[in-house]
Amino acid sequence: MKRFHLLMLAAALAVCSLAAQAQAAEIKIGFIDADRINRESAPAERATKKLEKEFAPREQELRKMEQQIKSLQGQLEKDGLTMSETDRRNKEQELGRQTREFQRLQREFREDLNLRRNEELAALFERANKVIKQIAEAEKFDLILQEAVYRNPRIDITDKVLKALAADK
Repeated sequence: MKRFHLLMLAAALAVCSLAAQAQAAEIKIGFIDADRINRESAPAERATKKLEKEFAPREQELRKMEQQIKSLQGQLEKDGLTMSETDRRNKEQELGRQTREFQRLQREFREDLNLRRNEELAALFERANKVIKQIAEAEKFDLILQEAVYRNPRIDITDKVLKALAADK
C-alpha cells in the first residue's frame, strides 16, 4: 500500500512539473478579424473603387434600359385601351422582349461583378496573409487565429495588420 501511495505521489509531482514547464513556455496567440480587413483595409478600399469604376458603365446602361422598360410599360397602361389590337400586341411583345433582355443583362452583370469581387478578395487575402506571417515571425507568435467563438481583445492584432497593409502599396 505504501508503494502505491509513493507511486501516486510521484505521478502527481510529475504532472505538476509538466504543468509548470508548459506555463514557463507560454504560447503566444494572436487573432485577426478577417471581416474588418475586408472592410477597412486600404487594399480593400482600392479594390472597391476599382470595381465601381470598372462596372459603372454597365450599371448605367442597365439603369437606362430599366427606365425605357418603365416608360414603355407606362405608355401601354396609359394608351393600351385606345390602341388598335395589333399595336397593343406589338407593344406588349416589345415590352416582354426588353424585360427578358434586361433580366439577362442584369444576371450577367451580377455574375461578372461577383467573379471580379472574388478575384479582388483573393488577391487581398493573399497580401494580408503575407503581412500576417511577417508580423507573426517578427513578434514570435506561435499561432494566429482567424475565427473564434470568443477572443480577448488583448490578442487581437487586426489593427497591426491594417496598418501594415496601408503601408504596403
